[in-house]
Amino acid sequence: MNRHLLVRRPVVLLALAGLALSSAACGGPGTPSVDGGTDGPGPWDPLDPNTAVTLSIDCMPPTSKPAERKQWVDDVEAFRKLYPRVTLTSKDAFPCEEPAAFGAQLKAGTQSDLYYSYFTDLGKVLEADAAEDISAYVNDKSVPALGDIDLSVLTTLKHDEKLYGLPISNYKMGLIYNRKLFARAGLDPDKPPTSWPEVREAARKIAALGGGVNGYGDYSTGNQGGWHFTAELYGLGGAVTTPAGSKADFNTPDGRKVLQNLHDMRWTDNSMGTEQGLKWPDLMTRMAADKLGMYVGAPDDITYMVQTLKGNYNDYGMGPMPGGGAALLGGADYIFKKGLTPDQIKAGIAWINFKFLTIGKGQFDYARTRNDGLPVGLPQPFFFVGGSLKADNRAKAAAATVPVDNYAPYLANPVPGKIEPPYAQQIYKILDAAVAAVLKDRNADIPKLLADAESQVNQLLAQT
Repeated sequence: MNRHLLVRRPVVLLALAGLALSSAACGGPGTPSVDGGTDGPGPWDPLDPNTAVTLSIDCMPPTSKPAERKQWVDDVEAFRKLYPRVTLTSKDAFPCEEPAAFGAQLKAGTQSDLYYSYFTDLGKVLEADAAEDISAYVNDKSVPALGDIDLSVLTTLKHDEKLYGLPISNYKMGLIYNRKLFARAGLDPDKPPTSWPEVREAARKIAALGGGVNGYGDYSTGNQGGWHFTAELYGLGGAVTTPAGSKADFNTPDGRKVLQNLHDMRWTDNSMGTEQGLKWPDLMTRMAADKLGMYVGAPDDITYMVQTLKGNYNDYGMGPMPGGGAALLGGADYIFKKGLTPDQIKAGIAWINFKFLTIGKGQFDYARTRNDGLPVGLPQPFFFVGGSLKADNRAKAAAATVPVDNYAPYLANPVPGKIEPPYAQQIYKILDAAVAAVLKDRNADIPKLLADAESQVNQLLAQT
């Protein structure tokens, strides 16, 4: 789960093709004939528009988000024109997944036919035997942009080379910064730091502005200290657990470097301020008030600072995760419920492709998004590469309502994505203590903090 997930694109296509051929080799409808044809439609063929299918789908935007809900309704209607005999039953919910309820639904089998989940949920889903293998159905006919989906994203939905869902959104963490404070401190707002020594130097200059301005900020409670520790460790090329997820793997030189860097910015440089124990959304609140220069976060933090905290898109920029080893990757997807018929699987793939994976349609219809008063131009979702990414960037720039150049450093320096560790929230809670200690105690014993956290995480993983 924690191995580097960058794989050359053809590997996954060949794997998926191999699965399709393996299924075909078992005989049945669609089995290839000797002359290269087939004796009927196979799983690799997209849904026939004349096929009658009924499918339930959750995560329809709630009425509290009228623009997004209108777009969903419009897209269902447009989809019906392409597949007039497909009946989509939409279920709204906010939030789309509540962990306790999600676990109960899996256990009872009451989830929708296509159900929303986070990238980190696949293990839980498979333990409940709640997902259908869709490998044989996904190819460049049913999902034309398949070859341009970042493999670090697609791999999060695979287990033992079987595919169980398709992505609909994602983010990669990076360095969010205040362009106004950069300019005031004599830093180039178009060239954010890309290494931790550079971050530290920039933070010193920003903190020197005085007036309660801090150069760098970090969370240290509410599981968010451990979350940011993980992101910063990934940036250095480290890992939180071993590849099998059976033991802790952060009590390393890279783990010590993360905590030492935070300690030194806090106590040696005085660039992080005296008030610590911060939790979400404290960093965003401070940056929106022009009191914070930098922190690590996801692109949608910028939307929150503007829409909720009344900031200005022009004032914020984003660069790659310092260190460049890997960027913590998160996101959401739709899983296909166990027991769906082949036609239901095909209909689900057709809908996801239309709504979430086609440039110029659904969530990538930027002209519509702009006209509906929603922001256009943030680097999220960020799961395309190659030609699709170029086309997406062109379409986004043409309809942008936010300054896309502010995110050019982030886009121009792509960092490999790496998913969160298993049992992420429990591990983050344990790591909170280590992060909080170095930010609150000048004499914190970093090796002991990591050793204690390692022991607790190993106990957790041994029990799960």
